[in-house]
Amino acid sequence: MGRVAVLGSLNVDVVTRVTRLPRPGETVLGEAAGRFAGGKGGNQAMAARRAGADVVMIGRVGGDDAGARYVERLRRHGIRAEVPAFPDAPTGTAYITVDDAGENSIIVVPGANEMVTDESVTAATLGPGDVLLCSLEVPLHLVARAASAADRAGARVVLNLAPYAPLPRHVIALADPVVVNESEMRQLADSDLIPASLLVTFGPAGPGGTGRR
Repeated sequence: MGRVAVLGSLNVDVVTRVTRLPRPGETVLGEAAGRFAGGKGGNQAMAARRAGADVVMIGRVGGDDAGARYVERLRRHGIRAEVPAFPDAPTGTAYITVDDAGENSIIVVPGANEMVTDESVTAATLGPGDVLLCSLEVPLHLVARAASAADRAGARVVLNLAPYAPLPRHVIALADPVVVNESEMRQLADSDLIPASLLVTFGPAGPGGTGRR
């Protein structure tokens, strides 16, 4: 099995449970569910590691206790962490509200996720048999460069278009597969970047997941 390199976000998830999601301008009472290590990148790296893959995480945390704890957690689980701390920004935070039906709304404050650099990306050398998994809570130009470099090296590129952003058509074309949830699927289909006939939906996902794909 080759390596899985994950280029993505590392967030502290602050989760609140409510009976139903608030309407615009409305206040509802919620129940604190806790703070968790999250971010689509971190979650995907952990899932790949638990599936038995050799994983390298490419990202950035802030120069705070939350960031230090996150990097230590990755390494404790056997994930190689190319995750330098950025002293002038906080570790990313996601505010997640989940209702009784399992629907959620998420606000992400990127923080140090916006500070990922080319140096971190190039530190994870990829080759044939490896996989690059990207999500879009990090700078988009790095996702494009990393995908192109991985493809040239013979690695497989997987793009999770969350949160949705219109990547260039040639970058989308490198991916096998493109992963989207229901709303991202609509946006991608409307963009004409990929034939709608190639998009398939199935089952809902919980907080921190990618939803119906």
